[in-house]
Amino acid sequence: MSLAAPAGTFRLYDTAARGVRDFVPVRAGEVSIYHCGLTVQAAPHLGHIRKEVVFDVLRRWLTWSGYQVTVIANVTDIDDKILNKSAEEGVPWFAHAYRFERELHDAYAALGCERPTYEPRATGHVPEMIEMIKVLIDRGHAYPAADDSGDVYFDVRSWPAYGCLSRQKIADMEPAGDADPRGKRDPRDFALWKGHKEGEPETASWVTPWGRGRPGWHLECSAMAGKYLGDEFDIHGGGLDLRFPHHENELAQSTAAGQRFARFWMHNAMLTTAGEKMSKSLGNGALVSEVIKRFPARAVRLYLVQPHYRSIIEYADDSIAESATALARIDNFVIRATEVVGATPVSVPDDFTAAMNDDLGTPAAVAVLQNSVRDGNLALDAGDREQIARRLGEVTAMLRILGLNADSPAWSRGSDDRALATVVDGLVNELLSQRQAARARKDFATADAVRDALARLGVEVSDTPTGFRWSLRSGQGFY
Repeated sequence: MSLAAPAGTFRLYDTAARGVRDFVPVRAGEVSIYHCGLTVQAAPHLGHIRKEVVFDVLRRWLTWSGYQVTVIANVTDIDDKILNKSAEEGVPWFAHAYRFERELHDAYAALGCERPTYEPRATGHVPEMIEMIKVLIDRGHAYPAADDSGDVYFDVRSWPAYGCLSRQKIADMEPAGDADPRGKRDPRDFALWKGHKEGEPETASWVTPWGRGRPGWHLECSAMAGKYLGDEFDIHGGGLDLRFPHHENELAQSTAAGQRFARFWMHNAMLTTAGEKMSKSLGNGALVSEVIKRFPARAVRLYLVQPHYRSIIEYADDSIAESATALARIDNFVIRATEVVGATPVSVPDDFTAAMNDDLGTPAAVAVLQNSVRDGNLALDAGDREQIARRLGEVTAMLRILGLNADSPAWSRGSDDRALATVVDGLVNELLSQRQAARARKDFATADAVRDALARLGVEVSDTPTGFRWSLRSGQGFY
């Protein structure tokens, strides 16, 4: 984005510090981000994709602010759930994982998220994990199970800082449920490596000094974050449900291995249905692929962007419909203003900058966007071209930063869709030209019939001083 960098300091809430802190990157001018990707066991729902949208907005803001941003988001493609579900379906575990990895990428694209700089797969980084386990054993923080099962555990009592991220004492913690406790010194010790079990596919295991097996979930992220971002990086994030045990365990094993690890821990709140966390296991997941059949994808993105990332969102179709209506008002202004003044230089209001610099304050930022639209509409009514151009430039810049600009290629679903849109646009415009001709010869019955026919198809027609304009009643956009 070719915009001027904002004034002021970016401040971000750090889960570890329990407060908002000034953001100072490890390397000047650069930002390194690792956020935990999906375990690709099933199709992604809005609860998953909220995290992707949050970190996409963070990346866009930091990029616009002048930073060079690197984003690593892993794909967990080996896991108990993947093995169990693939067995139930009678397909290879790797084919099952790859199917849902592709669905994750489709969901990214559907909601306008830029792909991460890199998406490492867990199965591609087993050597790094084995090396990390060796370091932890050598330092006295991990041990192979004494029963020759092939399991390797992290010794939580060997690391006094264990529990610092979630503010818990070891004595108050529940036993770790990620592995059979048979070979553990303490029930809260968690699995770094899981020995191969009878009945599991041979392809889902790797040879190690401790026997065949596969990685524990927590180890995967530590190994991949360290490989691509180094011993210290700027921001580690994910959903709030990952704070414990996943992120607590990552922090413990990485720092115990001698790394500084993340400077900031950033967690987004949950998206709930009927007060419960949206999840596959509860069966209440609103799949991204289904929601965008009922609502414009940009409206779904606005619905996820507008609340603060640390606030819970209660899922409701009515709320997404309201976002579609709000987006239609914004689009209406952009089209009308562009018709009057054409393209204009972009700029960002100071209030928007202040909001985004204050812990990525999207609620206040969206309010600034709506205020600029309101003021722009008033300028249109008054015929004030200078103010129209100013507000259009502001709205254009803010939409780009939030990933909501209608002219982004992200909202074109492929060449077939673009070709279809061109055909539909041509057909509607031809009918409207015929309506215009009928009105010119005072054949109002024909003109009204054309308008009524289009209305039955969901097309709304607006007559403006510069000609007609049409839109879809659902709020999908203006043409």
